[in-house]
Amino acid sequence: MQGNGKKIIIVGGGIAGLAAGIYGRLAGYVVEIYEKNPSAGGQCVGWDRNGCHIDNCIHWLTGTKKGTQLREVWEMVGALQEKTEFVDCDKFYTSITKDHTVTLWKDLDRTEAELLALSPQDRKEIKKFIEHVRYAAECEMPAEKPMDAMGIGDYIQMGAAMAHMPRVIKEYGSIDMQEMAQRFSHPALKTLFTDYMPKQYTASSFLVSYASVASGNGEIPKGGSMAMTNRMVERFLRLGGKLYCSCTVLQILIENRKAVGICFKTSSQLHTSTISQTQSIRQVKDEIKDQTIVRADYIISAVDTMEMFAHLIGKKYMNKAWRVCYADSEKYPLFSAVQAAFMADSEAYKEKGTLFFYCSPFRVGGRVIDRLSIKSYEYEPEFAPEGKVVLQVNIPQFDKEYFYWKNLTRKEYEEEKKEVARKIEECLLIQFPKLQGHMELLDCWTPITYERYCNAYHGAYMSFIIKKGVRSFRVKGTVKGIKHLYIASQWIMAPGGLPVAVTAGKFAIWRIARKDKIKW
Repeated sequence: MQGNGKKIIIVGGGIAGLAAGIYGRLAGYVVEIYEKNPSAGGQCVGWDRNGCHIDNCIHWLTGTKKGTQLREVWEMVGALQEKTEFVDCDKFYTSITKDHTVTLWKDLDRTEAELLALSPQDRKEIKKFIEHVRYAAECEMPAEKPMDAMGIGDYIQMGAAMAHMPRVIKEYGSIDMQEMAQRFSHPALKTLFTDYMPKQYTASSFLVSYASVASGNGEIPKGGSMAMTNRMVERFLRLGGKLYCSCTVLQILIENRKAVGICFKTSSQLHTSTISQTQSIRQVKDEIKDQTIVRADYIISAVDTMEMFAHLIGKKYMNKAWRVCYADSEKYPLFSAVQAAFMADSEAYKEKGTLFFYCSPFRVGGRVIDRLSIKSYEYEPEFAPEGKVVLQVNIPQFDKEYFYWKNLTRKEYEEEKKEVARKIEECLLIQFPKLQGHMELLDCWTPITYERYCNAYHGAYMSFIIKKGVRSFRVKGTVKGIKHLYIASQWIMAPGGLPVAVTAGKFAIWRIARKDKIKW
């Protein structure tokens, strides 16, 4: 790897920032990442409570199928390695109603047989659904270069590889999940198809998600989010990159309409992996001690884009596309969640995977909910002491609920969290009575947690929801009016998430390298 002498500063050490850092080093640039938290990862992290590990991010990872462009990216950044193992999971999720239990299995034949046995009168819609999920398995996210840089040959090749996707879009692209559910007559199927995703989501997005899991392109890497992030950190450091944590960037410096550096504050803490570094921690700390300005040839913003516009460069640089989306929460809604994690005796809870079930109605963030999801991490025995298992409940929250939580005083906020956690536990004990006396709360967090930790706009952990009849949001990773500034963020393309983040990091370097006429 030959250096070119030019320096890139990356603001934010999440998946996008780490990916940009790795590709930057591979392209020969001097790369420094500045992360405000004590460790890298952004939202792809986990934390420990009472001897247990809570995984914040990966429910399943798109791009795990060998031979796909996205799998190549995950391998290049070290997130997936030859030795990486995947969880042995046989289903997407299970929906429980009063009289029925229905599962979307990874085995589509098994799903079809189960749905037909439950509701023969829905045979036509069931057959159509399964057929189009098989079509949707062809859907692959382009990860070689940005779509705005693709030529006619690229699109012809992509179209040939995804020849059946137009059928999926035609049948399910103009309806949302609520409308899809109404196509079925059986109440249990109506519930099944409104459980997993927000009801406003286009149905085609759901089919692609299910198809990813069913086709083996949406597996769960063992070790979870934190382990994957740590593999990327290790790769970045081995390549000679520098990662400064507990460094809060206050401003991206702009001179003569060009990004030239950053201004930051630090607590002089540096995140390191277990591998050796060329410099000691003390030496690297001394480099940044009392220093507030660092200059570079290029700046990559790998943070929440509203954080970038509002605080790092100024909203005057926000173009019309961004303004429209941020201003119209009806067309471009966001969602987050209130979550609670519990430690339970594994003998008292035998269920596997993700389950949805009815509960007595109660308010969360001001919104009444009557259905909960619970996920068991039984497949990660190291996440809990022997004989125990981590259970996690996820309750979707939207813009309106975010403002509910945001407007509470600190005391009100803490009391509300305790009450919500108590209600959740009460519902779990009713649904799973064997947990009585065998379960304890580990932690509870809200959209405000994501805002505080990740500067996430409205606490959203993904980008804008893809709604029917609304053009899907996508922009270039550049900022009009500022040269040498690039964006690596899940927010540049709906619906965001890890695949968008990792490719955004790659594409930021792609643009820089092309500008410098460096062979990619």
